[in-house]
Amino acid sequence: MHGKLQQVVRIYGIRNCDSMKKAFVWLAEHAVVCDFVDYRQAAPSAAQLADWNLRVGWKALLNTRGTTWRRLGEEDRADVDEARALTLMARHPSLIRRPVIDTGTALLVGFDPDRYARELLGRGP
Repeated sequence: MHGKLQQVVRIYGIRNCDSMKKAFVWLAEHAVVCDFVDYRQAAPSAAQLADWNLRVGWKALLNTRGTTWRRLGEEDRADVDEARALTLMARHPSLIRRPVIDTGTALLVGFDPDRYARELLGRGP
């Protein structure tokens, strides 16, 4: 388990987001070392979004509860499918749920302390 604690993960998101703040606190409390990538400074590439889509699906990635989604025109929000979702997330990275944590094997989307414990610390059911 000691090796898991030294594992470096990459966390993607926007620093001042509440879910991100919770994730940063959880990671620090559990001594999980992470590299932070801010969507506002380095938006995920189309290839990276395609990879994430293959790993967890676009529905898990697309944040339809935030202000960015609500600010989109009705034509952008109507009939969203995989291709449209990926295009929208590439154009508006703040539409990607936060945080996205890439462990190298798993992709964890959203703040979920139980899943973090299982995937990052090897604990839990």
